[in-house]
Amino acid sequence: MTLAALPDPSATGDIFVAFLSIVFEGAPYILLGTLLSGMIDAFLPARLLERVLPKSRVISTFLAGFLGLVFPVCECAIVPVIRRLVQKGLPVSCAVTYMLSAPIVNPIVAISTLTAFKEFQNWSWDTPGNATMTIARLSLGYVVAVIVGLIFIRFKPSQILREKIAAQIDTANAAAQTGHAAPKASFNGKLVHAMRTAMRDFLDTGMYFAIGVVITSVFNTRVDQAILDTIAQSDVLALPCIMGLAMVLSLCSTSDAFIAAPMASFSMAAKLAFLVFGPMMDIKLLFMYSGVFKRKVVLGFLIGLFVLIGGLAVPWMNLIQSLATK
Repeated sequence: MTLAALPDPSATGDIFVAFLSIVFEGAPYILLGTLLSGMIDAFLPARLLERVLPKSRVISTFLAGFLGLVFPVCECAIVPVIRRLVQKGLPVSCAVTYMLSAPIVNPIVAISTLTAFKEFQNWSWDTPGNATMTIARLSLGYVVAVIVGLIFIRFKPSQILREKIAAQIDTANAAAQTGHAAPKASFNGKLVHAMRTAMRDFLDTGMYFAIGVVITSVFNTRVDQAILDTIAQSDVLALPCIMGLAMVLSLCSTSDAFIAAPMASFSMAAKLAFLVFGPMMDIKLLFMYSGVFKRKVVLGFLIGLFVLIGGLAVPWMNLIQSLATK
């Protein structure tokens, strides 16, 4: 019996393999996120979040930074979830804070970072300072998310969100004020509505996700990665370049620590910037954000997060390391 010969390696084949590897890694999380968004749309009572959260938007924003500890969602799944939460009455400032913090400030990411940087064997409740990178990552992620959320307090949803989503919020608010609520549906009816909503969100989010993955796949296969070792030697270039790398690699926040830890050429502060910026802003997120926020807002996210995280990474790591030695 004659076996068919395997095709010769090719640039196109490498790109396809890289594309499929990222899709297989991220698609399950997008599916999970869209299913959750469908359930929120169908089963979460309108305006419940507005009644439960503190009246103070500032306090609510600070609390929203911890929601990832209760509802851990990676960056691939967070966009459709916050889209539905905003439509259900979650203030935009809280939604943005949760969107940015949840992929970092959650127990799964904490465990993966502890493991990747080999901080598990040296960590205990009595010596938390041994988990320097994990503490620095979660704390800086929380601080950055809250700062951005507080900035968004002064904006109206119509100034931030795409017209279609803002209009849906206005419609829901009008219905709540007039008391014209939709007829109460049965459980089966709500479940069907949830699945239909999840399907629409999956197709919508998946389109932006696929565009980002194509760009990432080309970069991963066609750019010489050895260039990074040269860049790492420059104190001026190392930080912005590793943040740019985090953006184009589009790694999942649950696994990116295993990529950052072996980068011996880069400083701990540079690795911290990589681990905080990537889950908040990468190429796939850039396109996914565009499905919810106006273009100028997405551009503001990109520039603002780059400057904020780049400016805080070095002093924040120095602070955590100094506290750990005391």
